[in-house]
Amino acid sequence: MSLTFLQRKPNSGLGNIRSSPGDPSRNVDWLLALVHVALLGIGCIVIYSASRTKQSDPYLYVTRQVIFLIAALIAMVAVMSVDYEWIRERARFFYGVTIMFLVMVIVAGTVSGGARLSFDVGPIKLQPAELAKATVLLALAAYLADDQSDEVSYARFLGGLILVGVPSALIIIQPDLGSSSVLVAMAMGVLLVAGAKPRYIALITLMTVMTVVAALASGIISTYQIARIRVFFNQDTVDPKLTNYVYQPRNAMRAIATGGLTGKGWLHGPITNAPHDIPVQWADFPFSAVGEQFGLVGCGVILGLFALLLLRIWRIAHLSKDMMGTYICAGVFTMILWQVFQNIAMTIGVMPVTGLPLPFISYGGSGLVTFCVLVGLVQNVHMRRYR
Repeated sequence: MSLTFLQRKPNSGLGNIRSSPGDPSRNVDWLLALVHVALLGIGCIVIYSASRTKQSDPYLYVTRQVIFLIAALIAMVAVMSVDYEWIRERARFFYGVTIMFLVMVIVAGTVSGGARLSFDVGPIKLQPAELAKATVLLALAAYLADDQSDEVSYARFLGGLILVGVPSALIIIQPDLGSSSVLVAMAMGVLLVAGAKPRYIALITLMTVMTVVAALASGIISTYQIARIRVFFNQDTVDPKLTNYVYQPRNAMRAIATGGLTGKGWLHGPITNAPHDIPVQWADFPFSAVGEQFGLVGCGVILGLFALLLLRIWRIAHLSKDMMGTYICAGVFTMILWQVFQNIAMTIGVMPVTGLPLPFISYGGSGLVTFCVLVGLVQNVHMRRYR
């Protein structure tokens, strides 16, 4: 009997036992990947259900989202394939490019709703503020990782504050308070993990509040953003000037409230299917579409998936071989947590409407690519966790 099968070399790929346990290809966090894919799939389902009755082509937005998704996954795989030490060495360059784009969008960006948030290339809107979420995190993580002490000195804290403050200020000028708040939340998370003293974090909070107040006083903040804040503090307003601003969040809350325990069924939500009840629901209020169609159970599934995603990121932060990887995970964790909280909170009326998308689920190319890149960075840390 031939014994040649015993001499056959193992196949390459996931089952390649010839490679060492430290080989990056053998250390992908597949549970994190599975949860990530599940959220992306749910996003496409929700976008289709929330947008199909809003224009002549019912597949318009979901088709675009699938194209964005393909681009996002390619970008994520590209980030995973390169050692994050290589990325760390170029963090300053990426940061500089981001600052350049943020300045350019203020000067020459497309005006929409009184704000300059993006460069419009045909149907695609490129938002530098989304790019900043990844590049500013990398710059801050690389800057803090250069210091091997267990506590952030005041001088290094100020340096980190400047790194985050410059792009945050440029984003506020656009104006985009939501994206700026994500950068601030990220900075607080990373600095806490790095060992910043509580009074330093209090300083960030105070400076953020003062910046927003100064922006309001100077007239930088658009009228519609001020109206959103006023509506939040007076949700029962009958002021005709605020009617348009309260209409959308009220219907979003109605959609969730009427969904009950199990919802009304996919594509059977009266408010979600109405042409004008929740404008741009697929981008700003996708959680309301989940609540109406799938009820409390569907909302619980979404929250459970995000919780599992965050737990895996937290675990990878602890397994990282160095502080650079830990800081990356801390920043991604904080940004996802804050943005999920903000989007869902504004949907149920406990936070002002900011326009922040729900990660992986809301429609939008720039945000989808950015958060897939962030997950790719976390996977990168996990894949190379062995020294």
